[in-house]
Amino acid sequence: MSKTIVVVIIYIIGVLLGAFFLDIWGAETNMKKGIIALGWTAIFLVSLFFVDKDKDKED
Repeated sequence: MSKTIVVVIIYIIGVLLGAFFLDIWGAETNMKKGIIALGWTAIFLVSLFFVDKDKDKED
């Protein structure tokens, strides 16, 4: 399994945990939950960048 797929699976698991346990998409959303979701997505994008950068070095 490639590193990119592992990163995407971890991101999806994090989004699902945020949806079910933090109720990020609920009606009672506040700024803290939005910042958590934005931060999780930023971590995902940075990790994808570094995984892709490493893949280019190997080729």
